[in-house]
Amino acid sequence: MNLMEWEVGIPGKVKTAWDGGLYKLTMSFPEDYPSKPPKCKFTPPLFHPNVYPSGTVCLSILDEEKSWKPAITIKQILLGIQDLLDNPNVNDPAQSDAYTMFKNDKTAYERRVRQQARENIPK
Repeated sequence: MNLMEWEVGIPGKVKTAWDGGLYKLTMSFPEDYPSKPPKCKFTPPLFHPNVYPSGTVCLSILDEEKSWKPAITIKQILLGIQDLLDNPNVNDPAQSDAYTMFKNDKTAYERRVRQQARENIPK
């Protein structure tokens, strides 16, 4: 058991396109946590404007150069990621296909997200 590697599930918020899905996330804590933030990565990677093709989450509170503070709790990180799912930050895109679809065809984007939610229903 490695206490520096966590596997968590982020449920999609009710009444959003993400509803019903449980999205697997790996949290990798550095040796100098909480001075440095954990790396958070969806496995498999999600179709989302703020998730890199590798699955890594692009969120300011996870970036020590931006908004990371050692006082940020794991619960706050997870709630922040859950909130990001339905509220992408279009000013910090990490995945061009998802960003472009979100900006240009929200209906197609939400249809793709709902399909992703169906693929991630807990068994």
